[in-house]
Amino acid sequence: MKLLTLQAQHFLLLAALLILNACAPTPVGEFIPYYQAETEKPYADVLAELEIAISEHNFRITGHSRVGKVIRDRGTKNFPEYDTLQFCNLTHAKTLLLMSPHAVRHMPCNIVTYQFQGKTIVRTHLMPTNTDNPELNRFSAKMNIMLKAMVDFAVE
Repeated sequence: MKLLTLQAQHFLLLAALLILNACAPTPVGEFIPYYQAETEKPYADVLAELEIAISEHNFRITGHSRVGKVIRDRGTKNFPEYDTLQFCNLTHAKTLLLMSPHAVRHMPCNIVTYQFQGKTIVRTHLMPTNTDNPELNRFSAKMNIMLKAMVDFAVE
């Protein structure tokens, strides 16, 4: 019987590890769901209404990345719109972090807006509501309602 080459052995080991990893359960709370809506409204209108919705939910816009515009400005004409709005409410942030310092990885601090196939898409991460911390789950459910409302307002 012919022995496998070292390269073949490495390949088989890597394949076995990938298969085992694929079968491993996702840790509770590690899946980050999202919420998305789309519209045919003009992009600038959607972006303006998103800024209003963020403000009306008592969040402050802390940053605005105009990725699509910057790429166009650097010479790629007709590049579609891509924007990310970062926002925060320090009271909510403090509440969340006091409940769980590790929850910082789930903070839904941005909403993306972009053009795709003639539509404007608005998308945000939601907070997981299936952690082992019931208080955090209740807080996350309330935040998710606000996040969905912001997205919906912008596309309606």
